[in-house]
Amino acid sequence: MKEIFETKKLITADKTVVHYINVDGVNKMHNWDGAAFLPQGNKRQAEYYLFGFKYTKDQWEDRKKDANGVPFYKTSVGKASGARV
Repeated sequence: MKEIFETKKLITADKTVVHYINVDGVNKMHNWDGAAFLPQGNKRQAEYYLFGFKYTKDQWEDRKKDANGVPFYKTSVGKASGARV
C-alpha cells in the first residue's frame, strides 16, 4: 500500500518556521517547496531538508528537479501531431 505523506508547518513564538512530515511515528524535516527550517524567519539562514536529510540549496534544487519530471499529460506529442493551438 502506498503511503501519502502530508507536510505540516510549525511556527514557534520567535517566528521560527519548520516544515516536517511524520514517517513511521518519527517527525522528519521535509519540504519540496522551499526551505524546511527558517530560524526566526531569516531566509539567509534557511536550511533545506528532504525526508530528514540536510542538503545545501544547490543540492536541494537538483533533487527537486529529479523528483517528478514531466507528467504524462504534458508531453510534446500533442503539439507534434498537429493539435490546434
